[in-house]
Amino acid sequence: MKARLGRRTAAVLLAGVVGALVAGPPATAEPGPGAGGLVMVLDSSGCMADGAGGGRTRIEVARDAVGTVVDGLPDGYPTGLRVYGAERTSGCTDTRLARPVEPLDREAVKKAVAGVEPKGDTPIGLSLRKAVADLPEPEPGAVGRRTVLLISDGEDNCGSPPPCEAAEELAGSGLDLRIDAVGFQVEGKAREELTCIAKAGHGAYYDAPDAEALARQLQRAAELSAGGYRFEGDAIEGAASAEEAPTVEPGQYLDSIGPGETRWYAAGLDATSTADFGVTAVPQPGVPVGYSDGLELRVHTSGEFPMVCDNTRATFHQDEGALPVSGAVSRVPTAKANATCDQAGTYHLEVERVSAKGSDQARWPLELRMAVEEPLAAGTVPAQSATEFGEISKDQVPRVDAPAQAVTGGTGFNDAVRIGEGVWRDGLLPAQTRWYKVKVGWGQQLRYTVDFGNEPTVDHDDLVVRRSFVSTTLHAPSRAPVGTGTEFSDYQGYFGKPSVLDHGTVPVTWTNRWEPAAHVKPVRAAGDYYLAVSLGPNTATFAENPAVGAVLRVEVASTELAGPQKDAPAATDATDDAPAAGAEAEKAPAKDTAAAEEAGWPSPWVLAAAGGAMALLVVAAAALVVRRRAGRGAGGPTRGGTA
Repeated sequence: MKARLGRRTAAVLLAGVVGALVAGPPATAEPGPGAGGLVMVLDSSGCMADGAGGGRTRIEVARDAVGTVVDGLPDGYPTGLRVYGAERTSGCTDTRLARPVEPLDREAVKKAVAGVEPKGDTPIGLSLRKAVADLPEPEPGAVGRRTVLLISDGEDNCGSPPPCEAAEELAGSGLDLRIDAVGFQVEGKAREELTCIAKAGHGAYYDAPDAEALARQLQRAAELSAGGYRFEGDAIEGAASAEEAPTVEPGQYLDSIGPGETRWYAAGLDATSTADFGVTAVPQPGVPVGYSDGLELRVHTSGEFPMVCDNTRATFHQDEGALPVSGAVSRVPTAKANATCDQAGTYHLEVERVSAKGSDQARWPLELRMAVEEPLAAGTVPAQSATEFGEISKDQVPRVDAPAQAVTGGTGFNDAVRIGEGVWRDGLLPAQTRWYKVKVGWGQQLRYTVDFGNEPTVDHDDLVVRRSFVSTTLHAPSRAPVGTGTEFSDYQGYFGKPSVLDHGTVPVTWTNRWEPAAHVKPVRAAGDYYLAVSLGPNTATFAENPAVGAVLRVEVASTELAGPQKDAPAATDATDDAPAAGAEAEKAPAKDTAAAEEAGWPSPWVLAAAGGAMALLVVAAAALVVRRRAGRGAGGPTRGGTA
C-alpha cells in the first residue's frame, strides 16, 4: 500500500534525498546508430609549456583533462585527437592527427596525448578544417552529432584561414556539425576569438581558468556530444507550398528547417479517426535563441479556402540557449461530426520556424511523427471528461517513499527510459535534456516532482551574478505538451541552490479531447507519457561538478480502468513494466565513490551531493510541503512567448 506523504516531515524528506544523491550520477548510455563522433583539437604550441599553477605546466594539465574526458565517454563512442604546434618550433602547417576518430580506445587516446610536447605556432583555422575532415560522414539517412572540441590557451597567430571564418564555413557544411571551444587560462583577444569560433560553429564556449575547470568543462562538452538526441524516421523533404507537399502516412520522418522557413506535408484522412502530428526540432544545445523562437504548427483542410483545424506554438520560453522544442497539432473529429474538419480528404501540416534576429541561423533537424487513432466502437458511450486534478493537486506531493534507483534518462522520445512509480536519480549536464516515459492507463493520473539539490559553485573574482534555470515538460502519447494549468511549477531559476519542479495530469479520459484547456485536451489516450527534464546552459559558468544531480518522485494515482467507456471496470491485466531494480535501470547501477571515478564522474560530485542534501532539510522540504509559489523563478531568467 502506498504511504501517504502529502505532509511528510522534513526529516523523512531529508533521508530520502540524501539516499538518492550520495550514490552519484549514472554513467553515460552507450551510443546508438548514427550517434556521430568527437575529435578533440589540442593546442600544443609553445605557450602550453608555461606554468599552469601548482608546479605543473599547461600541457601536463591538458593531458590529465583529456584522460578524464575519455574515461567518462561511453564505450565505443567514435573519438579522435588532433594536435597543432607539436612538431616543430615554427610553422603554420603544423597540425597532425594523433589518434584517428574510431570506436573509443581509452588507453590509445591517453597514450597519444602523453606523447605530445609543446613547441610551435597556433594554426587554429587550418586545424579546424582538418579536424572536420577527420570526422566520419554520417550513415545514410542518419542524423547524429559530429563535434570538434577545440582546447586552446591562446589565439591563432597564423591567420590563414581566419579561425572564425573557417568555423562559420565548416558549420554550414552539415546540420549535424558542432564546434565547441574551451579557453584555458585565456583573456582579452584570445577569449574573444575562441568565443567567436564557438558561436560561428553553432557550439558553446567554455571558460577554464584553472586545472579543475579545464577537466570539468572538457568533460561537459564531450559527454554532451555523446548524448545527442537519437533520431528515428524515414528521410522526407517538406515542400515550400501546400500544393507540392509530400504525403505522409502513419510513421516517423526526418527533415530539416532553416530560420524563417516553412515546410508543408500532406496526409489523407478519413472522416472519423483522430490524426496527431508531433513535430520536434533539435538545435545544437545551448546555441543562441530568443524567448519566442521555435515552431508554429498548423493543420489545414485542403481546397480553395482551407480552414485551420488546429494550431500551436512550441517555443523555448527563455533566451539562455537552445534545447529540444516539441509540439503537436491534431485533427480531432467533433462530437457531432458536422464540422468542416470532420470531412474525409487531404489535410496539410504546416511547420514554420520562428527565429529572432541574432538567434542561431543553422538548419535544425526535424522529427515528424504522424499517428492515427481510430474512433470508439459503435455503441460505446465514453466516460465524462475529467478536468480537475483532484487528489494530486499542488498541495499533494507524490505519495511514494522508496530507495532511489539510478537511471540514465534517454536523449529524446525514441530512447526515453521507462520508469514507473517510485524515486529515481539522474545527473544532467548544462544544456542537457533527459527523457523518461511512464505508462498511464485509463482513469489514472501522473504526478511527479524533480528535486535539484545544493550544488557547490565556483568562486569568481567579479561581482557578476551567475544564474540559469531548470525546467520540465510533460508530453502525451501524441507528443503534445501537457499544460500545467494553475497547479504546477515546471520552470525555476537556478543558482545552485535547491529547486523543485512539479507537474501532473488530470485523469486520462477519452472525452478530454473536446475540452479547450491545454492541461486537459492532450490527456485523452492511455499509454506512455513522456517526462523531459532540462538544465540551463549557463549552469556551466557556476556549477563546480560536471553534472548536477536530480531526483524524480513519480506517482501514478488511481486504479487503471479497463477502457475509455462510461462505468468501465478496473483493468484485470494492469501491469507496471517499469524496471524494478533492473531492466533498463541496469544501464545505471548504483556506484560507490570508486566506481563513480572509474566512470569519469569525479568523487567531489558524490561528496557535494551529500553535503548539498543538508540544505534540503529546510529549503526543499518547504518547497515541497508548503509549495510557496509567489517566488516562482525569482531572480532567474524571465520566461516569455506563448505555448
